Amino acid sequence: MTLSTPAASSTDSTQSSPLLDFTNVAMTFPNGTTALSGIDLKVERGEFVSVVGPSGCGKSTLLRIASGLEVASEGAAEVNTTRIGYVFQDATLLPWRDVQSNVELLAELNWQPKRVRVPKAKWAIDLVGLTGFEKNLPKQLSGGMRMRTSLARSLTLDPELFLFDEPFGALDEITRERLNDELLKLFVEQQFAGLFITHSVSEAIYLSTKVVVMSGRPGHLVDTFDIPFDMPRSPEIRYTGEFAKLVGEVSHALREGHS
Repeated sequence: MTLSTPAASSTDSTQSSPLLDFTNVAMTFPNGTTALSGIDLKVERGEFVSVVGPSGCGKSTLLRIASGLEVASEGAAEVNTTRIGYVFQDATLLPWRDVQSNVELLAELNWQPKRVRVPKAKWAIDLVGLTGFEKNLPKQLSGGMRMRTSLARSLTLDPELFLFDEPFGALDEITRERLNDELLKLFVEQQFAGLFITHSVSEAIYLSTKVVVMSGRPGHLVDTFDIPFDMPRSPEIRYTGEFAKLVGEVSHALREGHS
């Protein structure tokens, strides 16, 4: 398996390449469990790609390979950027740090000086709607606010490619929909590419330019749906017949892939 990132001298050539390009990627763990098999997946610049599939099908493993946290057993995973943001299922905030210092953390670990990281963190905090909560500790925040803080922390790295591992799965439906709206707005404004893991078919369709469906373990791609709705996207589109029809089609492909 190969995992490659662009060299500085290849900037021009990578501008026209997919930010993420998986070719025949497979993953077998040391205990013999095969999580992924024959994955071919591209994420182009300007795309927001969501992956849906049954529990245990390897969706998070796919994301971990994309981030470099795992190395696949077979195939090639080409990542044409070093500017990658990662938002986990849990907000993973440091409980003793307030919102401001939590958002500064990644920039701090990347040795950005305080004069740079402080205004960048304030910009990200404002972007996710947390202005006024800079001095609050994580225990003083709602679940949605903690996820906003996590998102702001990754935004300080100016990511070209954002990886999302079911970030809103533990939230109530109203908060989840509100954060979907805010994430979609950020996608349009910041023009990053996204790879988003979710169990929710409606969430995948609402957020995405493309939805891919995975089978049960070992996970492989069984169908791809190009989402026809233009960006920016109105929240009311969730209640249209065209949206409901697409939810039905993706759900059917999900059931077929799991059978």
